[in-house]
Amino acid sequence: MYFISYDLGTGGVKASIYNRELMTLAKCFIEYPTYYPCDGWHEQRPEDWWKGICQSTHSLLEQTGIDSREIVCVALSGHSLVTVPIDCEKNVLLDQVPIWSDSRASTQAERFFRAIDETEWYMRTGNGFPTPCYSLFKLMWLKENHPELFSRVDKILGSKDYINFRLTGEVFTDPSYASGFGAYDLHQHQLIPAFLDAADIPQSIFPDIVPSHQIIGKVTAEASVQCGLAVGTPVACGGVDNACMALGAVGTVPGKVYVSLGSSSWIPVNSEQPVLDARRRPYVFAHIQENMYTSAYSIFAGGSSLRWIRETLCSELGKDAYAAMDQMAEQVPVGANGVFFNPSLAGGTRQDKSPNIRGAFIGMHLGTTRADLIRAGLEGIALNLKTSLEALSEHVAIDTELMFCGGGSKSKIWMQMFADVFNCNITKTNVDQDAASLGAAAICARACGLWSSYDLVPTLHKVENVYHPMAQNIVSYAALLPKFQHICGILSDLGDYLAET
Repeated sequence: MYFISYDLGTGGVKASIYNRELMTLAKCFIEYPTYYPCDGWHEQRPEDWWKGICQSTHSLLEQTGIDSREIVCVALSGHSLVTVPIDCEKNVLLDQVPIWSDSRASTQAERFFRAIDETEWYMRTGNGFPTPCYSLFKLMWLKENHPELFSRVDKILGSKDYINFRLTGEVFTDPSYASGFGAYDLHQHQLIPAFLDAADIPQSIFPDIVPSHQIIGKVTAEASVQCGLAVGTPVACGGVDNACMALGAVGTVPGKVYVSLGSSSWIPVNSEQPVLDARRRPYVFAHIQENMYTSAYSIFAGGSSLRWIRETLCSELGKDAYAAMDQMAEQVPVGANGVFFNPSLAGGTRQDKSPNIRGAFIGMHLGTTRADLIRAGLEGIALNLKTSLEALSEHVAIDTELMFCGGGSKSKIWMQMFADVFNCNITKTNVDQDAASLGAAAICARACGLWSSYDLVPTLHKVENVYHPMAQNIVSYAALLPKFQHICGILSDLGDYLAET
C-alpha cells in the first residue's frame, strides 16, 4: 500500500511517495515558471502544472521500482485563489491564468464594495489577502475584459482541482479551497448568494464542494498514458496549500502555531473558530479537518524574494547557490552593514500600509557588497515575518518554541537569524519542507480508510535541530525592527505615489 501526494506550489510541484506508515520513500521537485506580463499580473500555465505532475510521477515510480498498481490513492495540495476556466466540453479556455498573488482586479473589487460592505464581507469570508487577489474579483475582471470567453465558461477550477480534473475527468473542490473564492461563508460552510449577485457571477460555475478526503474519481485511461499512474487509481479531493501545510505541520491541535518559509511565507494558527480582525485582517482558510480553521498573516514573496536574489545577484553560483549565499551572509554582521531589504516583490499584504508597496534595498553605498545584499535579504524576510508574528500574538498566545517548515528551514544561518529576530527557540523537524506533502498524504490515508482521523500526524515529526536566540543579537534586531517598519511605511507611501495615474 503506497500513496503519492503532490504539493502544487508557486515555484513548482513537489511529488512524494509514502508507505502505509506515512514514511517518505522518494520525492522529486519539478520547477515551472511564473509570467509577469504587466505590473501586478502573475500568471502560470495549467499545462505546466500537468507536465510537472506527469514528470514527477514517472520519476517517483522509477526511483522506487514500485508498480503503479500498488498506489492506492493520490491527493494534491494546491496553491490558492486560482481560476482555470473550462467550457461545457471541458476545454481549458486560457493558456495562462492568474495565480493567487495576481492583483489586476482592483477596479472590480472597488466596484463590488460599493454594493457590499467590505468589513461585513471580510468577517464572513475571512479573506484577508488584498481583495483583488480573490477568485471572485478575478472572475469579474475576466467577464469585463473578455466577455466572449466568459460566456463560454462552464466551470472554474482551482489549481489542484484542475489536476484532479486532468486525472479523473471529474470537477469538484473542497471547503479549504472554496474558502478562498471570495464568496464562501466560513460559518455556514457554503457560498453566499448575495456576494455572487453583487459580483454578477453565477454560482453554477463553481464546482460542487465535498470533503477533502472524499474520493472524487479514478485515473482515466488517457491520464494513465500520460502520467504513469494505473488506470483506476483513486483520487482524493485534496486541499488548498495553506490547509494541507497546517495539517502536515501541526496536525489538528487547536492553538498550535508554526511558520511556513516557502515561496510565500506565513505564520498560521490552528483553531476551532476563525481568527478574524477587521483592522489587521489575518487571512483564514477552512482547515482540512472539518469544522476547523487555519488563520495567518503572511508575506507574498518570502522564499520567492530569496530566489529573486539568487537569480539576479548570484546566477553564476549554480545548483549550490543557496549554500554559497549562506556562507557569504555569515561573514556579514547583524544589520548587513546598514542595508535593509523589503521583500514586497509581489506587492503588499494587509499588514502593510498599502498594497502598492514594492520591494527595495535601502541604505546602499559605494562600499556595499553582494554579501551585504544577501544578508539584508535574509534579514528583511525575517523582520517582515516578525511583524506578522506580533500581529498574530494579539489574538493567540505564541509558544516559546516555534516549528519552521518549508524550503527555507534547511538554512542554518537563516534559522539562527529567525531565533534571534523572534526571540524564541526555533525547531526544525524531519518533515522540513514536506509539510504540505505530508498533509496531502494524510488525506490519502483517511480517504482509503487506513486512518479514521488525523491524530497521528504530530507523531511523524522528529526534531532535528533547535536554534536558541543569542542575547546580543536579540538586542540588535530589536533595535532594527522599528527602523525596518518605518522604511516599510515610507515604501508604502512611495508605492501609492508611483501608482497615481
